[in-house]
Amino acid sequence: MIYSKIPLAQTITTLCKTHNIKHIVISPGSRNAPLNIGFTHDDFFKCYSIVDERCAAFFALGIAQQLQEPVAVVCTSGSAVLNYYPAIAEAFYSNIPLVVLSADRPKHLVDIGDGQTIKQKNVFGEHVLYSANLKLDLKDSENGTSENELPIFKNLENKLERFLGLQKDIQTYNESEVHDALTISKLNLGPVHINIPFDEPLYETTEELFINPKPFKIQNRVDKVDPFEIKSLLDVWHSAKRKMILVGVLQPNSIEAQWIQEIADDDSIIVFTETTSNLHHQDFFPGIDKMIAPLDDTDLKALQPDVLLTFGGLIVSKKIKAFLRTYKPDQHWHVGLSLANDTFFCLEKHIKLRPNTFLASFLPQVTHHTKSTYKATWLAVRQKRRKLQDEYLKTIPFSDFSVFNSILKQIPKRSMLQVGNSSAIRYTQLFKIPKSVEVFCNRGTSGIDGSTSTAIGAAVANEKQTTFITGDLSFFYDSNALWNSYIPNNFRIIVINNEGGGIFRILPGNKNTENFDTYFETKHKLTAKQLCEMYGFEYSVASNNEELNEQLSDFNNATKQPKLLEIFTPSRSNDEILLNYFKFIK
Repeated sequence: MIYSKIPLAQTITTLCKTHNIKHIVISPGSRNAPLNIGFTHDDFFKCYSIVDERCAAFFALGIAQQLQEPVAVVCTSGSAVLNYYPAIAEAFYSNIPLVVLSADRPKHLVDIGDGQTIKQKNVFGEHVLYSANLKLDLKDSENGTSENELPIFKNLENKLERFLGLQKDIQTYNESEVHDALTISKLNLGPVHINIPFDEPLYETTEELFINPKPFKIQNRVDKVDPFEIKSLLDVWHSAKRKMILVGVLQPNSIEAQWIQEIADDDSIIVFTETTSNLHHQDFFPGIDKMIAPLDDTDLKALQPDVLLTFGGLIVSKKIKAFLRTYKPDQHWHVGLSLANDTFFCLEKHIKLRPNTFLASFLPQVTHHTKSTYKATWLAVRQKRRKLQDEYLKTIPFSDFSVFNSILKQIPKRSMLQVGNSSAIRYTQLFKIPKSVEVFCNRGTSGIDGSTSTAIGAAVANEKQTTFITGDLSFFYDSNALWNSYIPNNFRIIVINNEGGGIFRILPGNKNTENFDTYFETKHKLTAKQLCEMYGFEYSVASNNEELNEQLSDFNNATKQPKLLEIFTPSRSNDEILLNYFKFIK
């Protein structure tokens, strides 16, 4: 096998292998050559080459999102590493294990006015769970000094390292730091940064493995249930007549069916689910906005819960946030291993357990179901809302609203749906999604950057057919995502092109002015056609109901290349149709 001749590079690749990190997303560069050599010459690793570092990091995030295990991204020194930051922030807030391996210059070459020598130490600040800044290997005397580096500084640095400890101590330190970083990423499900200084020469190889890392203890996270905490919660639960459970982002099949049914059987509980919760039951309440938007003060007071139980990731619906901030529950409990967000300014308890573990320890001890009309009342309201929505759809012209209704009905069963942010996910939330469809969206930071790259990475890691629904600005913003040779043939993109940022027309503001069109909605005349030609996508287009139905009829059929359907909708009427919808269902 071929290895880099640099011990530190061998250490990184060997320890990644020891920690079972198989997927390595590499962006080209020179300073990271020692890592690239090690990863790409070992069949244990599945390596991907993605040129744009921002796309590369989101692509890796998509793989990690599906596998729920660490995925590594590798880049050269300098500004390359900064391009990872949006994906790092998303991974941090979405609890996705991402490992950044950034090559760096030796410290004597930083801040001397040379190119691509930024300060990389702790560059991601509080958006990573751990920052490991490794030490440079001592130079073997036979390797000498490269022409591009100053001998006097190299000698001083080597003398200092020899004073502090020999190469063996440096090796021990580096191994410990890498072990800690990789373990934290896996156990706590989040991003970590390992900054790795390399000295020239960078491209020398060997067939000899110089290092022999010490074995490390494999750790598994174990939930520890506190019986006294459960008892105190039960006392409150039993006395509450109105319990609300609000579920954010969850991996599919996170909650066992028996606990879902146990919750559904309790008439004093209503369960609001987001599309990204992947949680389904006929008595639950998806489509939160259409439930809450039409309510008046009397209705909202009737909906106000005594106890709010939340689990899962961040919430899309602004209306449920506004409701619970105004009509606060007496107690809010959040269940989850990571940070508990005080989203509604009334957080009482953070229960540090996996939701399924908590429900398994809590629900069997619920000795009685409180007599209540809470759920039955709101199920009747839900039924009226659904009926009114169907009636409204018959009255409206071709628009974003009607388009989402049509395309979501055509999503194949037992497939994956990836959704872009902004208006795309908000429209999706208004419609019923089949139980067998797994739904994902980058809701950690809720940014439009990287949605396409994430969807492609997820499609690579999941054999199911993947449909990605996105708005035009989000799609064009991340168009380098298509510069990717790993896109499966069963990958489908649907671009809703309303020639700008349609969500800004829904928000309050002075619309239909040159200032608004330019600086808020950002009007444009771009299409995806030329991108599809360049990147080998089968392209189709629709701009009315007849064309849309025709294109959707065979959109999901198997092809020898991925497909993109671009749907042009009327930007000037979409906002009015959506706002009138909420009035109609009232």
